[in-house]
Amino acid sequence: MRERSARWLWAALCLPGVGCTTVVGLDKPYHPIEDQGGGGGGGVETGRRCAGLPATCGPKEDESCCASELVVGGTFNRSNDPAFSATVSDFQLDRFEVTLGRFRAFVDAYPGSRPAPGAGEHPLVAGSGWDAEWEDRLPPDRAELLKGLFCDSEETAWAWTDEPGANERLPMNCVSWYMAFAFCAWDGGRLPTEAELGYAAAGGAEQRPYPWSTSTDDETLDRDHAVYACNGSDAAGCVIEDLLPVGSKSPQGDGLFKQADLAGGMWEWTLDYHGDYPPECVDCAVTTGGTERAMRGGGWRSAAEALHLATRDHRTPTTRAAGIGARCAREP
Repeated sequence: MRERSARWLWAALCLPGVGCTTVVGLDKPYHPIEDQGGGGGGGVETGRRCAGLPATCGPKEDESCCASELVVGGTFNRSNDPAFSATVSDFQLDRFEVTLGRFRAFVDAYPGSRPAPGAGEHPLVAGSGWDAEWEDRLPPDRAELLKGLFCDSEETAWAWTDEPGANERLPMNCVSWYMAFAFCAWDGGRLPTEAELGYAAAGGAEQRPYPWSTSTDDETLDRDHAVYACNGSDAAGCVIEDLLPVGSKSPQGDGLFKQADLAGGMWEWTLDYHGDYPPECVDCAVTTGGTERAMRGGGWRSAAEALHLATRDHRTPTTRAAGIGARCAREP
């Protein structure tokens, strides 16, 4: 299957793929975990900063917003293309995208929540932790951080409110790659690799076109599955009211491993620089040689094309946009 492009879905132009990359993780062994019970069922609350947060997420508003589910590793074809096989080890992936309520705790702790060098590292990808050279990419203090949580040109489409209110269950948007990395590291997790996020969305070897697909040929997509295309709004352009709380389309839109909103909701930042897929690999990520970071999944303002597993997109890591958010990965 030829990779689909989502570039036309964005107002800004995307640069061509980066040709020179370093692939980390090619020599890492794959050790499947025999006991698969760690993240099944209702999920495990693993965000270390979740103490005291109410269980208000999911379709019935009774699940922990910090729930995380086990993704049982294996081998799959990235973008459903047999030319790009990859193997992923077991990992935990948060059931929900990072909510405004969860992000508020990070803001309240700032700047103490800034990551230390090496924080947020993928244990199988050497050198993937926080780089001290990125320090100036984060605001110096809480006041400056607050100013940046409103997308500069998106006057009606940011989720953030300075005081807690009705938006606490919305997926947090307008966060740069650096800010998403910092949040996940502070929360005891990390950003998923592009292969990990793609694997979870594809249902591993099931190679689903969408996370909820029942077969490789099932390309059913409707508003029972995902939040996209302004949620069908008749308004002139997307407004924040078109963005729904995380898990609103669960369980119909859930993936094989029980994550919600792997397609739609928010584009999700990944660890990788964008470029051509690395060759067949095990627990690999592109950690050098690029200028833009990869993201996947499509967003609440995207056309249907963007939600398909074959679609990739990328932005400079300083980008803050109403359609970009994050989801954290963790160790099993």
